[in-house]
Amino acid sequence: MTAPLTADAREYGLAGDGSADDGPALQNLVDALGDATAADGRPRTVRVPAGRYLIRDRPVLWRSGVSLVGAGRAATCFVLANPGAPTRPVPLAWFTTAQHGAGPDRHIADVTFAHFEIDGSRVETEEYDVLAKGLGLQYVLRGRFSDLWIHDTAATGFGCDFLQDTVVEGVLAERCGRQDPGEKMGGAGLGIGVGGWGPVERLAVTDCTARGNGTNGIFLELQQEDWVPPRGIRITACHTEDNRYGISDWGADGLLVTGCSMLGNHVAGFDVSAQGTTSVGGRGGIVTGCVIDGNAGDGIALGNTPGPYAFRGNRVSNNGRYGYWEHNLAGGDQEPAVDVVLESNDVHDNALDGIRVDAPLHEPAIFGNRVRNNGRRAAPAAEGGGTGVHCGPLSLTDENADWLPGGHRGKELTVDTRDARDGRDTPGPSAEAAPAGVTVLVVDNTATRLDLVPVRPGAVTAWPGATPAPGTAYRLPDAPVPRAGLTAAAAVTHPYVHGNRVRDDGRPRTQNHAVWLAPEAVWTGGRVSGNDFSGNASAATRFDSAPSGGRWRDNSG
Repeated sequence: MTAPLTADAREYGLAGDGSADDGPALQNLVDALGDATAADGRPRTVRVPAGRYLIRDRPVLWRSGVSLVGAGRAATCFVLANPGAPTRPVPLAWFTTAQHGAGPDRHIADVTFAHFEIDGSRVETEEYDVLAKGLGLQYVLRGRFSDLWIHDTAATGFGCDFLQDTVVEGVLAERCGRQDPGEKMGGAGLGIGVGGWGPVERLAVTDCTARGNGTNGIFLELQQEDWVPPRGIRITACHTEDNRYGISDWGADGLLVTGCSMLGNHVAGFDVSAQGTTSVGGRGGIVTGCVIDGNAGDGIALGNTPGPYAFRGNRVSNNGRYGYWEHNLAGGDQEPAVDVVLESNDVHDNALDGIRVDAPLHEPAIFGNRVRNNGRRAAPAAEGGGTGVHCGPLSLTDENADWLPGGHRGKELTVDTRDARDGRDTPGPSAEAAPAGVTVLVVDNTATRLDLVPVRPGAVTAWPGATPAPGTAYRLPDAPVPRAGLTAAAAVTHPYVHGNRVRDDGRPRTQNHAVWLAPEAVWTGGRVSGNDFSGNASAATRFDSAPSGGRWRDNSG
């Protein structure tokens, strides 16, 4: 076969009719172009016209120097399927360490994947397999992944590791991780393993969108515990929504996250923790200019890191638990995080504390922030049923209610599915022996409607079964107290807290205190000065443990 610099896929046997298996023809073409590139050093390109190209039962083993360029999203579509190989994952292109001996000296170089769609909805493995990706390449040098739409894969959509001098731009990953229950490895929109190239990996992830994926929208994960966490990685202008986590740093050093939006994710908008395969949290990162809003759990969750980490100029708002949560998971680094910086952030209208410290901090700097109107989960316990109560796929409405707007944010709603109450004060006799019902999470509420979190990322309903019938009985728990702007419930040594405005000007006020030192807190040394602590619901401060040493002065309120 003559190997041109640019090959039209149709001219080399690909049908693109959605029914013929185009995998063998594509493999032959990639091999021929790869051999030619190895011989003369000139990279080649496969151009794929509009059509639906079926890749069945076997992934395409990729070759260095071979690019794949389609006619555009939804025009050129690669359909992945494995009807004849139910135990075999079928990514479109793969080249891995375990299967093919990939490494720094045996890598894929000078490749572009651009302008096409990958539909993974027809891959179903007998057990969850992390390799059931859309793209699964390791050790890529000088790569470019651009304008791709990857959706409905069984595991991670874009699952490429060790990307050096590489750009990932304009990738849309939706509903990936179909077979991941949410707590397995992989299952993300964009999941990138790091550390294979050494202490520096030059990677830019920009203008990507990850929505409704089983675990993370975008995550970086150190792949071996004894590797050095790499520097040089940037995530810019990306959008993550309705994933389990928005963006996660599980092992990079100096990750830069700028201008991103992390909205409506189920556990946290931004996460640093020991959840990765090596239980190594990121460190040295900077998150700036981001909108982290309306996540069902926490806005920012930081833990299992030695530090430093900096959050500057972000909006952290309307989250279902804490705006910022310092905590450590078991199994990861437990030492105090050093030099955590919270500067000039707007932390407001979160359900519980604006900033919550449940793990040790050393030399934190918290300055110039506006921490206001938090503690929104202030509505008292409520229950109802009967006339006026009806449910939608993502809501429960009680026309007779008069709830504090936002007052049930982040609460667990228990719905009694035993029977639908018809105005009676107590359930009928048939309810006595029936199952108790289901519990779902409230993301927000108006005076009469509860908005609910989908049962899993990408789902269109909050209910694990059928939508409850009209009149169904429900109950909501009471509000927790206290709810503060800044809460310390761990050891905090030599903190610098200056120039913050920690107050509540809402109606009603729901942030009880500007600062609460919980009984577990050990606040030692440092400086707390020049803050505005006035205007909170109960008092400026509450000390259930006394600070030791340091200086508290010139704080209003």
